[in-house]
Amino acid sequence: MNEKILVGVDLGGTTIKMAFINYYGEIVEKWEIPTDKSGKAITTDIAKAIDTKLDELGMDKSRLGGVGMGAPGPVNLESGLIYETPNLGWVNYPLRDHLELETGLPAVIDNDANIAALGEMWKGAGDGAKDLICVTLGTGVGGGLISNGEVIHGVNGAGGEIGHVTVVPEGGAQCGCGKTGCIETIASATGIVRIAKEKLQSSNQDSILKTISDLTSKDVFDAAEKGDSLALEVIEYVTFQLGLVLANLSNGLNPEKIVIGGGVSKAGDLLISRVEQYFKRFAFPRVAKAASISVATLGNDAGVIGGAWLVKTKLLNN
Repeated sequence: MNEKILVGVDLGGTTIKMAFINYYGEIVEKWEIPTDKSGKAITTDIAKAIDTKLDELGMDKSRLGGVGMGAPGPVNLESGLIYETPNLGWVNYPLRDHLELETGLPAVIDNDANIAALGEMWKGAGDGAKDLICVTLGTGVGGGLISNGEVIHGVNGAGGEIGHVTVVPEGGAQCGCGKTGCIETIASATGIVRIAKEKLQSSNQDSILKTISDLTSKDVFDAAEKGDSLALEVIEYVTFQLGLVLANLSNGLNPEKIVIGGGVSKAGDLLISRVEQYFKRFAFPRVAKAASISVATLGNDAGVIGGAWLVKTKLLNN
């Protein structure tokens, strides 16, 4: 059984990341293909890409143990149904059935943020912790909650929607989910830029940020590193809100590890040390004591490695 190669697939908006991964979570080969934005040819594209790669490597298809795939939006793990992925026009789409049909391999599907969390648990910053919160700060805020080694899915696939915890109950910014005041509107790259721009408009204080025409969240962190007081105010507010959310989630889960990934996490210690400070302030003391906060280590490989973990644990049952 150990000789089986696990196929990890991570479906993104512009590319589909793919990898052959061995039983110990080591990447044998990884590559990516463009995402068909209509959603119609995705499973065919994946199947063709697997066959092409097998030919290139001179590997027999019988070596493959199955496909573990992450997709955006809520997923039913049991049936492999994607409830809704608006960008691809999928509603109640039987992704697993299509994938199995096209590839001829057993498949297991989960949400993309969940498989990234599983990847970090298995081979990344989670370091084998079975109780883990993984939060991804990118264009939006994604995440996965893992309790006793299993991802929490909830009753209709929406468990672990960290990005949509409300932090501004009244008068918060509009979120893509339809609500207002979600943490996604604050701690995402777009949220950080929005808050910085609002501050620049309403404040008279000098700031490096006033000279930058196309502002990014990296600019805000860079300015904060240089001691820019307006940028520091933005970072202080963002980390306060994120620390509060992680503390409240942790009071329900009592995790060993909190892993922060995504583009914004590249700010490193400037982000982590402040989040940690607020986390300790708001978490139940015993919960605060048990959890350590660190930056994700797998980067773009987290999803494919998490997909492989699903094959290993859900399809090969070892």
